[in-house]
Amino acid sequence: MQRINAIVTLTWKAAFRYRLFWVLAALLVSAVVGLPLLIKDDGTARGFTQILLTYTLSAITALLGIATLWLACGTLARDVEEAQIQMVAVKPIARWQIWIGKWLGILTLNALLLAIAGGSVYFLLQWRANRLSPEQQAILRNEVLVARASVKEVLPDFSNAVEAELQKRLQKSSVNPVDIPEIRKQIEAQIKSGIQSVRADGYRPWRIDLGRAKDSLRDQPLFLRVKFFTAQNNPSGAFIGLWQVGNPETKRVWRSEPMSLAPETFHEFPIPPNLFDTNGILDVVFGNGNQETLMFPLEDGFEVLYRESSFGLNFARGLGIIFFWLALLAALGLAAASFLSFPVAAFVSLSVLMIGLSSGTLANVVQEGTIMGVDHETGVAKGGSILDLVMVPVFRGMLKIINLVQNFSPIDSLSTGRSITWTQLGLAAVQIVLLLGGILAAIGIFTFSRRELATAQGNS
Repeated sequence: MQRINAIVTLTWKAAFRYRLFWVLAALLVSAVVGLPLLIKDDGTARGFTQILLTYTLSAITALLGIATLWLACGTLARDVEEAQIQMVAVKPIARWQIWIGKWLGILTLNALLLAIAGGSVYFLLQWRANRLSPEQQAILRNEVLVARASVKEVLPDFSNAVEAELQKRLQKSSVNPVDIPEIRKQIEAQIKSGIQSVRADGYRPWRIDLGRAKDSLRDQPLFLRVKFFTAQNNPSGAFIGLWQVGNPETKRVWRSEPMSLAPETFHEFPIPPNLFDTNGILDVVFGNGNQETLMFPLEDGFEVLYRESSFGLNFARGLGIIFFWLALLAALGLAAASFLSFPVAAFVSLSVLMIGLSSGTLANVVQEGTIMGVDHETGVAKGGSILDLVMVPVFRGMLKIINLVQNFSPIDSLSTGRSITWTQLGLAAVQIVLLLGGILAAIGIFTFSRRELATAQGNS
């Protein structure tokens, strides 16, 4: 560790020699202080706080991410090109220790900068929250500056019903075996639509099992978060809904006043505490007081939110995931610099980062099955070439790797008051740092250990 610590110290000295630390610290603090003066919100304290968290944390992640790639590429590639690494390599220190020392040096630098930026955001939020009215403070403490977990209805198993309906159709008429998968999808969509839909003047029940959390939710308010769609709009643009929560047999029931709800947007409202039974089952019924059918998606149409922990702890866990992202970028930059010159390593690293940020485009290509797009008039893919046979599987594999990183979204969770659990934090550490970062580290150490430093210096 003494040898690795020496490399860590040299990496810190390089960051200060390039004035990178002071420039980054100034940029980060300016982003935290300046963005609130530039961004526009909906005029509410909740809207401003959510936008503030989203923009400041996104700016911090972008600044530190680009700086991490630049420093990781520069600290190793330039040392090789300027013949400085030879002074270290001739000492009794292994190449892998040099590589790990560089990586740890960048990580500790990022940890300090992230702590400064994150602390500034946290104290700015607390300062602004304390200056609000008691009513607005209550909204922030319950809906934004909090860590809330969610419980959803257990999705039913459609497989038996789908197969039964499929067999009925096959008995009634002959079907080409090639069309059976598509027919099965249509049957599943029809069954799913029947469960999601609430007909005019009809109702839709949910039974939510709070599980082991029920013991800690006594006397605690809960929140319902709902979203629905409709095929027909009315002149007002809103629909009337009635809610009943609780079991009438226990005589603990809450009924709402008629609510005016807009489609295709999330609505969130509190319900009184202690409406679930002794088994932790919460019964919820929605009454559709309209002439149109409403559809609540099974995936995100209805969920129950409850307080899981404090905002401070949740904020720290969110910064931890951002730190894991930066650790992966540091490994990427060092791996590229292990066998490339500084400009080429920086270009390759930024290109990989851009590909990672283009996951939406990759997902569309994989879904459509072609890189040429789909004709919107006919719905038929424009491609079908040999290039699709090669690129679509490649994009599918790239998307799986990208999802290992992007499945964790601390910025979205923090801005909406969602809980980032310890399980999510641990899984992020395993997938981002140990798995992907470990693969990049193995590649970087292997190539750096076999690189001829004198030849690289001579070619520069």
